[in-house]
Amino acid sequence: MTILSHLSVVAFTATYGLTAITSIHAFAPPSPSLPKTSTGTTSTSTQLYIIGPMIRKMREKEDKKNMPMADAAEARSEAPGLRVGANAWKWPPVWPYDGNFFKREVEMNAKANANPLANPMQMMMGGDAPDANGGENSTDVSFDSLKFWGEKSEVRTELDERVAEKITNHYSFYLRDGMSVLELGAADNSYLPPTLKLNKHVGVGAVQSQMDANPSITSSLIVDLNNVIDDDGVDSAEFGELCDEGFDAVIMANTIDFLNHPREVFKSSWRALKPGGVMIVPFLAKDAYADKFDEAFTKQWRDMTDDQHMWVCGSFFQFSAGEGWDGLKGFDISPDDARKESDGNMLSKLQQNNDSDKPCGAFVVQAKKKFMEEEVDENDVEGFISSRLWMMPALEDRDKKLVAPRLARAYDALTSQDDKDRMVQHFGSLPKIYASLIKMDQFAFTFSMQAQLAADLLGDPDFEGNDLQVNNMKMGLGLRKPSKDFWAPVGKLTAAMTPEEKVNLLSYIVPRFGSGDAAQDEALEAFVSGLEPTFAVIRSKCPTMKERDVQLLGSELLASEVLKVRNGASSSTREEFAVWLGALSEVDLEFILTKRKSFKDDATQELESFKEERDAETKRVEDRREKIQEQVMAARENRSVIFNPRTGKMEEAEKKGGFQFPGF
Repeated sequence: MTILSHLSVVAFTATYGLTAITSIHAFAPPSPSLPKTSTGTTSTSTQLYIIGPMIRKMREKEDKKNMPMADAAEARSEAPGLRVGANAWKWPPVWPYDGNFFKREVEMNAKANANPLANPMQMMMGGDAPDANGGENSTDVSFDSLKFWGEKSEVRTELDERVAEKITNHYSFYLRDGMSVLELGAADNSYLPPTLKLNKHVGVGAVQSQMDANPSITSSLIVDLNNVIDDDGVDSAEFGELCDEGFDAVIMANTIDFLNHPREVFKSSWRALKPGGVMIVPFLAKDAYADKFDEAFTKQWRDMTDDQHMWVCGSFFQFSAGEGWDGLKGFDISPDDARKESDGNMLSKLQQNNDSDKPCGAFVVQAKKKFMEEEVDENDVEGFISSRLWMMPALEDRDKKLVAPRLARAYDALTSQDDKDRMVQHFGSLPKIYASLIKMDQFAFTFSMQAQLAADLLGDPDFEGNDLQVNNMKMGLGLRKPSKDFWAPVGKLTAAMTPEEKVNLLSYIVPRFGSGDAAQDEALEAFVSGLEPTFAVIRSKCPTMKERDVQLLGSELLASEVLKVRNGASSSTREEFAVWLGALSEVDLEFILTKRKSFKDDATQELESFKEERDAETKRVEDRREKIQEQVMAARENRSVIFNPRTGKMEEAEKKGGFQFPGF
């Protein structure tokens, strides 16, 4: 991991809730003034004086660390062990991990050996530093997952029965008879309730013989979950067809510790679920089976603590489909007598050695697939658009939040239903746009400007996202060498305009390319050849006008009159535009410029109002949801019977001899 990527993970840990590993010196040297025994050791009272407060502090720290981040009402409606509630998670705006975070030790060592440190003198003389992510001297060693697990086919995980029971009980709370279940990382035991009668249980794993030995699995498929299409999903046609069938639940126990590309696996899982379906991801403490499968563990599993694993697993949900997941929750389902994870101090290590016969810890992270809007709701256009962005590649969560309200405004601005339908059809062009805009991050081209450009392009009925349009967008942004006959002169003649003004002009020009219409090609030629004379006329009429304003006013007047072609002709020919411009006075031109600048202020105010209305509506929905939840909890507290997940029956609640949820 590079220094930069290491710092990003540390920042993620400090900011977003991952518990950092700290070192506590449990034994302090005895004070010379303290009495000694005849053997030279500190007296018993002295030992208690030194060690007792340390133990107490350690316990207080442990209790604080284990304090659940979920309210009691939420806990009562979920399975026992709720640790992190749906509203407790916090995430950075972009995927916080580099590729090395999910590599194995053998892969990391191979890269380090193939890419030694560069010669310091070479670097001082202007040579390049070694590429931490690879280069001509680096060699990527891939880990063959199917081969590894095939060679381990006779090795069984063999969970402690107390841990297995906890996983089974958790499943019993959410899985019901008649469900269809897809299991990823399937082997010989699924830990499902023995009385559960599923309609279908499809196992996806690496070893056929293990899945054949699993009595619960009705059909199986060999798939390498580490073979993926970047930012899309698991690379398997058979698996893709399987996901299209739609499942009520996806379970994936003790598998995230071995995934090279977890985000893509979770994307595929989201696709596999029916709306409202749940994905349940149990995993064990990091030391649970290190002696058996240590070679397959990824760096994130080795480096992070058990607490951190819960948050990292939660981030896989967040950065796979974002708001397409609902009710993300984390559970600590460890047996009451589970051994505690060592935090590095001596007492903790000694205690861990004494706990070798105790069961390991067990955890679960899960969420449901949110319902996706099938049609545009004119009262909530942004909600519809946001749902279309959940699984869209190339866009970070930050980009989706920025572009969705702008796309909604662009949609509302269209007056024709045909144009609105065309815009929706062209949403698939967004990844192409953002794949190019990613390269602009290093320049003074803000994320808000990127979102505005994308929204303006999609809001133009003529923009289809074809290759010619995308290539011209890249030339306009300076990501490709500009064409001599168009983008080079346009860039030179509009050099004084601000970046925001250039983005607006770019979004108007780009959709005019790729139409195949000869009249449109003539209009583009008329625009580029008409810029210089248009600016000259404006300068002569308005000698005190700033050059930036001359270029802004001239380029937009020319574009609005000449560029857009309808029914085989533009609004004006270049000659007709010249006559019209020549008839305008200085007062006319200053008035048009003032109106143009006020448009930006009005648009900014309109966007702020739009956001305020959206936030108010979101709060109204949340308040109503909380009220309904309170009513549900009141009804639950007043009822006389309750469902017992252990027996699968309704039993008398909170009365002598009756059933009561453990932990409540």
